[in-house]
Amino acid sequence: MLQQLTDRPPRDVGWVPYAWLIYLLFFFAPLVVDGATTFQIVASLVAVAAFLPLYFLAFRTSGTPLLTIAWTVHAIAWAITPINPAGVCFFIYAAAFLGFSGRPRVAMIWLGLMLGSIAAQAILFHLHGWTWLPAIAVAGVVGLTNIHFAEMRRRVRAAQASLSEMARIAERERIGRDLHDLLGHTLSVIVLKSELASRLAERDPSRAVAEIRDVERISREALGEVRKAVRGFRSDGLLDEVANAERVLVAAGITPEIAMGPATLPPDEDRALAYALREAVTNVVRHARAKQCSIRLIAEGGRTVLEVRDDGRGGLEPEGSGLSGIRERLREVAGTLERDGQRGTRLVMSLPAHGGPP
Repeated sequence: MLQQLTDRPPRDVGWVPYAWLIYLLFFFAPLVVDGATTFQIVASLVAVAAFLPLYFLAFRTSGTPLLTIAWTVHAIAWAITPINPAGVCFFIYAAAFLGFSGRPRVAMIWLGLMLGSIAAQAILFHLHGWTWLPAIAVAGVVGLTNIHFAEMRRRVRAAQASLSEMARIAERERIGRDLHDLLGHTLSVIVLKSELASRLAERDPSRAVAEIRDVERISREALGEVRKAVRGFRSDGLLDEVANAERVLVAAGITPEIAMGPATLPPDEDRALAYALREAVTNVVRHARAKQCSIRLIAEGGRTVLEVRDDGRGGLEPEGSGLSGIRERLREVAGTLERDGQRGTRLVMSLPAHGGPP
């Protein structure tokens, strides 16, 4: 598919085909200047009539069909040159088409055969040197130039196609990463609240109903977040994520301890820390079995540091996609992630001190 894309010529070539027809003036000049016979005039008009449809078709063709057109035009030149020596101009048109008919090495072979064919005709029909030598020279230069130009165009189109494919892959990865961050967190909250509502259903029905309504609200918010992720919008910000983390920890029966002021981070760093915090809190709720969780945003050692610490199981199990996603997001903004699992789990997310808490 990529090969077809890079070899396909542009469909709309504008005025270019008409501009290059100016060289037909050299074809008709001998008929006017030298007093051509009726046969020469008629044969020349027939040659032009056969050439023009092929000429315009060539600008909408590529590959083997274009090679066929080039050799047909070459054959027209063979037929008309003994009658009208200026017919050698068709040799040049034929050579010009070769560059767009295939890869450079193959086009070079065909060009060599065409130039040899011109020389063979000159020997066969005893043509004057002024007729065929300029034709070989110009056809060779034009053919080589177009072969080079066509290859450069193919490379540019291949590069553009590669960049487009890379952009599509990056966008798919972004959506997948955002959905993981958004849904992993939100579904954990929904599970927690659903379990709580189930336990409260018999002894406190009114509170169970409130929890179910909260589940409905969170589900609607999750749907909105998914739409944002698909459209390319990210988190609402670090401070909003802190407030959301506090609600999630309370719902999970974990006591939150939060110490941070209003952040003044650049937008991309703010989003990176917001998603890092969301993933960190999700891991605490899912895996830590913690009783307490502290969240701090501080300025330390010339950097802005976000610390999430819990008193749960801890450990240094291999990192999953969540922590890997945090590292990747922080790396994009020159940030780092440190992990300590000795006493509970401590995650330290550090950024260059462009801004920070007052």
